[in-house]
Amino acid sequence: MKTLKPILLLVVGVMFAMTSCRTEDDLAIDPPVEDTIEANSTIANLMSRTASNDGSSDNIIDNASCLSVQLPVTVTVNGIELVINDDDGYEDIEDIIDLFDDDVDSVVISYPITVILPDFSTVVVNSDAELAALTVNCAGENEDDDDIECIDFQYPITASIYDENNDLINSITINNDNDMYDFIEDLDDFAAVTINFPITVIFADGTTQTINTIQELEDAIEMADDSCDEDDDNDFDDDDCDNCTTNDLDTIFSDCSEWTVDKLERNDNDLEDNYVGYVFEFNDDGTILVTQGTNTFNGTWEASGTGNNISVTINVTGLPDFNDTWNLHEIEQDDDETDVDLRLGDDRLRFESDCQSSGTIDDSALVNALTNGDWYVTYFFDDTDETTDFTDFVFNFASDNTATATDMSGATNGSWSTTSGDDTELGLNLNFGTGIPLDELADDWDVLEVTNDIIRLKDVSGGDGSEDFLTFERTPFDGGNGNDDLEDILIDGLWIVASYTEDADDQTSDYAGYELDFNMDGTVSASNGSSTNNGTWAVLSAGNQMTLDFGTDLPFEELNDDDWDVISVLSTEVIIQDVSGGGGGTDTLTLQKL
Repeated sequence: MKTLKPILLLVVGVMFAMTSCRTEDDLAIDPPVEDTIEANSTIANLMSRTASNDGSSDNIIDNASCLSVQLPVTVTVNGIELVINDDDGYEDIEDIIDLFDDDVDSVVISYPITVILPDFSTVVVNSDAELAALTVNCAGENEDDDDIECIDFQYPITASIYDENNDLINSITINNDNDMYDFIEDLDDFAAVTINFPITVIFADGTTQTINTIQELEDAIEMADDSCDEDDDNDFDDDDCDNCTTNDLDTIFSDCSEWTVDKLERNDNDLEDNYVGYVFEFNDDGTILVTQGTNTFNGTWEASGTGNNISVTINVTGLPDFNDTWNLHEIEQDDDETDVDLRLGDDRLRFESDCQSSGTIDDSALVNALTNGDWYVTYFFDDTDETTDFTDFVFNFASDNTATATDMSGATNGSWSTTSGDDTELGLNLNFGTGIPLDELADDWDVLEVTNDIIRLKDVSGGDGSEDFLTFERTPFDGGNGNDDLEDILIDGLWIVASYTEDADDQTSDYAGYELDFNMDGTVSASNGSSTNNGTWAVLSAGNQMTLDFGTDLPFEELNDDDWDVISVLSTEVIIQDVSGGGGGTDTLTLQKL
């Protein structure tokens, strides 16, 4: 048997107290029949569905629109632990999931949790199995999610309650959806109930309507039902452009003059590597200019719509992979990069820009070295060492941004260009087409080191975050790999910290007087005579990366990192660098031999 809420118990008590003292004045306040709400009536069911708990906002955690997880809750997303305290935390989860396109994502809940059901009651859940049992009737795409989310009540709302003699016995104030849901649930405890009109309802687009009768309220709710995207599915990033406008896109394209292709997927084929070195300019007059080396392509673009329904039509002569009417999925801006993400079903197109015009980076050393003489690939690492695939090729780079890769079968034409790097100041775009194995070189590489004799490059995969390495040298591959002599160089003698900077902060003085001794067994010690820091070290990726770990010992704890990039290796000097993820600063460590 249902237990009455305290406020309703009070109302019932008052009702019994008043039934024996009805007066003629009471007859004047009989409830208007047309405004009476009856239990299980159409309007009662509509009001209950409108007020019920909406569980769709946290589907990224529980995959169920009929319930929500009470905050705070702790989850582990792709190995990263997060404490979710408010709705902004759901975006933090999505940001981690969106870091890479091709990894396997997981959201692991730390139990126990408290779950809020559609009627606002709560249940403590201790495992995935218990949660699955609760969500079986509402998990997935819009299954059995009965709430109405496209209209809301503006509170407070007052209601009048009458007894069986049509006497007004009380008025109650409804302050939120939970109160409204309980109010509707308990209608059968009263002889008659009316809402005190006028009331105001709010639609999904933010507009409001004044309601004066039960019939008007019923019509408004029925009209609003299914009139908006209730976001009850588990496509967590399909609402990233809620507040986007075509003016936003115009401004972005105006502010950022050069765009490159970060992602292009058509019919399940990844095509972005085919367009390395292609630079797109979206002009205010609706034209597009695409340059690739000495080649140019002309086209048009147009945007229309609002929010998540903005269409972007692209048409470039000679580049059919881009030509379509796309949906603007997201505009994302941070300190050093802007992304415009377009979708069309399962197809994706993402442009990125550092919002810097050409000429803002100093590429003279790279250009001078690159365009002067022959080059050979002496190291190529993509998950495995694939250097031998390129041993027969001689590379030449011309000043007009064209290039050739020549082996016994002839010359393959390509292109090159410079840009700002993702993790380094300078980047090098290479593209030798789709032929094997030269297609592996098509990428926007970060430049690690440039001299007249060596060019060392790195690329972080947009899929799984793995790092690829490419080295050009003046002499052909001789069987060695990258900086494979780095270990021998570090083991041979003592070293000092000649320079250590964290972004613009020079911290070299913290290491004055320390001598570093790198041992063959992977241990390292740093001593200044009175204090010793002990740690471990290792050389990875054939000398292209290095790890250091001094535990919690200061000041060398600052040097702890498992992915230092090796920038330069000489017999008396080693320079390594680390770029913090998420647009962070750059740490540079220079070691000199005593």
